[in-house]
Amino acid sequence: MHTTLIDAVTLSQHLDDPKWVILDCRHDLMNPDAGRDSFAIGHIAGAQFANVDTDLSGAKVGADGKFRGRHPLPERAVLIATLRAWGIDDDTQVVAYDAHGGMFAARLWWLLRWVGHPAVAVLDGGLVAWQAAGQAMVTRFAVRAPGNISDKPSLVATVSVDEVVANLSTQARTVVDARANDRYRGENETIDPVGGHIPGAKNRFFKDNLTAEGRFKDAAQLKAEFAPLFADPAQAIMQCGSGVTACHNLLALEVAGLPGAALYPGSWSEWCADPARPVATGPN
Repeated sequence: MHTTLIDAVTLSQHLDDPKWVILDCRHDLMNPDAGRDSFAIGHIAGAQFANVDTDLSGAKVGADGKFRGRHPLPERAVLIATLRAWGIDDDTQVVAYDAHGGMFAARLWWLLRWVGHPAVAVLDGGLVAWQAAGQAMVTRFAVRAPGNISDKPSLVATVSVDEVVANLSTQARTVVDARANDRYRGENETIDPVGGHIPGAKNRFFKDNLTAEGRFKDAAQLKAEFAPLFADPAQAIMQCGSGVTACHNLLALEVAGLPGAALYPGSWSEWCADPARPVATGPN
């Protein structure tokens, strides 16, 4: 079972394995059609396309009428139905990939763990590593029989916006923001209507989890780099702009042997939608 990362050579050995499902998570936050267009041009044999905006996210406005962020979690039952449509069973090995260093594939990795499925891994280095290993791309579309994956107890934790608000006064838990440094500081914000960060949050840009070649750093290096941020990952909360790249930090923590941190799914996009919530700017 592969539960964090998988290399291109290992994946290439299982392209015809009926117990493996491969999902292409390519996406562009500024161009929602880019991922599917790229998939049509070429993808790993047997892969199916996973749309970040629709398959891996839910309704932006909740039943209470409140904005839940740009990429809220899907309803669990809806996600299970989507996973079954992709042919995923309870014993399926799932592999997610993208062309962005795992930026979007990590979201699918986390969602499967959210519904209790541990056998999911991200292709380390993504399509760049795949092609560098001499592996082919295809244009034909895979068709699979429906799967029977079931909703099991979650392997990961989440926190609500109310819990993050309550944490402002106690600072009992460390909030870690995965966005780029300038957006964290409140500069060059082009996606959300307000720039800045949650007061007290620390910054760990998700791309800092990668080497210059776009692969994840090794466990020892990741552990050393996360060490200054918090003493206990179980007391840490990962967030980003909309709950997507925070999953990259959660995957890096798992690789580092530091499990237990929670995801704040609404992240900055939900937080800044209410002017009553405080906003910090600058480096701290």
